[in-house]
Amino acid sequence: MWTAVALALAAALVASHAWWGWRWHRARLRFDRDAARARELERHLRDELERDRAGQTAAFNCMVEGLLVLGPDARVQWINRPLQQIFALPDDMRGRTLIEALRRHELEELAQRARLEGQALGYELELHGPHPRILQVNATTSGNGDPRHRLVILVFHDVTRLKELESTRREFVANVSHELRTPLALIKGYVETLIDGARHDPEVALRFLQTIEKHTNRLTFLIEDLLTISQLEAGQVVMNRQAGELHPLVARVFEDFTARAADRQVQLVNAVPEDLSLRVDFDRLQQVLFNLIDNAIKYGRAGGRVTVGAQTNPRAARAELWVADDGPGIPREALDRVFERFYRVDAARSREQGGTGLGLSIVKHIVQAHGGEVRAESESGKGATFRLTLPWDPPPPNPPIP
Repeated sequence: MWTAVALALAAALVASHAWWGWRWHRARLRFDRDAARARELERHLRDELERDRAGQTAAFNCMVEGLLVLGPDARVQWINRPLQQIFALPDDMRGRTLIEALRRHELEELAQRARLEGQALGYELELHGPHPRILQVNATTSGNGDPRHRLVILVFHDVTRLKELESTRREFVANVSHELRTPLALIKGYVETLIDGARHDPEVALRFLQTIEKHTNRLTFLIEDLLTISQLEAGQVVMNRQAGELHPLVARVFEDFTARAADRQVQLVNAVPEDLSLRVDFDRLQQVLFNLIDNAIKYGRAGGRVTVGAQTNPRAARAELWVADDGPGIPREALDRVFERFYRVDAARSREQGGTGLGLSIVKHIVQAHGGEVRAESESGKGATFRLTLPWDPPPPNPPIP
């Protein structure tokens, strides 16, 4: 009997052990399966984070602005590529202080203030050297808690071009104001003199009125030139290109200057080949020639010569047109500035002869609107030459004779 009981207990023990072994095995399989899933999930999350980080890095590197992140330890955590290019930085900036990275104490002070105050701050930074720049630096922080735990983010905006435009605008307004003020003051003076009694002397009144008319015309020319410049710079002038010969156009412009050239005993020479054709806006090119020939007669040598010539370069598909005088020339330091608005080599003489200071600027814009270039050449005492390079299409070959 006891033997049967012992065998039954042994069988039960074996069965229980087997059952618990089976349960443990199942649990182990489930654990291994869950662990594998956990590892797969971890790997998936890590890949997602890496992709997000790579995407963020690519996005930050595509920014125009420079970007720098300082950690709670005030050391560089990250710099994007545009900032590396601005400051010529190597790739191993991580872990350095701001002073070590950029060597600008004012930026260190800006970052410290932003971290302590927890608010956005700005600073204008000037970089000197071969390529000067002006940067607007904005500092902000992440989080509003303990300053010791805040990240500081610095964003660098290159505002150099904006500052240049602001300076150009101020200079332009000042120049326009001056150019308007001078003739208006003269007109006002003559009008007041006429009102005070000069009108009763016919000879004096006529002379005063002629002077008023002269300065009124100057104002009209100035306003017309300003409108032309504005339209050209805004791209509002459409070039109506047509094919035509250049020699007759130069001849027509010369006719407008016959009297003035005779007054200064200046010889006008049309050296343009009679068979040279261009595809341009001839009304605008006439304006270019008028301004250049006008300057050549004004500032060239009395009793001298003004020559207009042209030639083509079929290989480069370009045509070159030039207007030359044999006057005193243009100083070397002024050659690059003569096309600036209101720039005058001899300001007093130019105003005395009625120039607006915009003629050569208009020439430059019209030539550029044609896809061309213009430059000034001069040697002291040997005159000045203005050269225009324009696109040129060679004429089609003549058809063969049947």
